[in-house]
Amino acid sequence: MVRPWYSGAVEYLPGCVDPTACTNLGRMDGILRRTRSLSPAAAVTALLAVASWAVWLGWDQKRDVHPDGSQTGPYEAWQVVGLALTLLVPVVWAAVRGHGRDGALATTAGLSLAAFYDWSDDASGLYAIGTFMVAAGSLAATMTVQALVTAWSDRRTPRRGAWTHRPTT
Repeated sequence: MVRPWYSGAVEYLPGCVDPTACTNLGRMDGILRRTRSLSPAAAVTALLAVASWAVWLGWDQKRDVHPDGSQTGPYEAWQVVGLALTLLVPVVWAAVRGHGRDGALATTAGLSLAAFYDWSDDASGLYAIGTFMVAAGSLAATMTVQALVTAWSDRRTPRRGAWTHRPTT
């Protein structure tokens, strides 16, 4: 079997009689699979998160002053809801394609980066706390969505070697 990621050096386990059956390739497969690069789905979801922030929240920078002197904003509730609903699409897309965790983490990274960039001109320094809250909230939401979608899509996909229903007669 040709493994393009494998360097060619074979390490045999101690006490093996048949060297071809006792290599550490099984262990190496597990170790090397854990170190992956950024998937294309993650890159797409991160870019969509940054673009969605710019479209929904990036243009509104003015605080609203009410007649009693209190200030709110700069974002309205409909803008934040629109951003959340827009980001459901790439997270669900990545989860259905089998890259749920990558999509959720990349969406969180994209939103955090956009929030940090958008709020970093705040002189009080509270933008760091706000960015952390965006990261924590978006991570919780996207991981929940991807877990639900992954569980649903795994349930619908027939597994190889799964038992099929055979009526008893």
